Amino acid sequence: MAGILELNELLKSMQPVLKQGEYIFCCLAGELADYVHLEPLATYVEEEGLTLILKAETADKAGITYEGKYNLITLNVHSSLEAVGLTAAVSAKLTEHGISANVVAAFYHDHIFVQTDKAQAALDALKEIMAC
Repeated sequence: MAGILELNELLKSMQPVLKQGEYIFCCLAGELADYVHLEPLATYVEEEGLTLILKAETADKAGITYEGKYNLITLNVHSSLEAVGLTAAVSAKLTEHGISANVVAAFYHDHIFVQTDKAQAALDALKEIMAC
């Protein structure tokens, strides 16, 4: 099934869900193979190093330092990778509430990492979009 392209349909049906657990972002030297045992949720290779998104508990046990903890909100709508405006609309709404958003687009869904202490406010803000 193809993902949804139309922005209004995406916004009305995005069904944000706050997932359990806390996550961290870190940048480490080395190759992904060096860290597979940590079961990263996501990875990205940058010039500065290997970015990992890990469960906070896993990072703590491994002695990995990080700057902050985040909760994950998943938009449970199958958005097309070619859809235009979803990230902008979500970011704009969260900006209205003073909430930063770290968005990861995967094949089926968009995933938004927000500061742990603002997670419920972020979820409420995203639900406001659906009500419009």
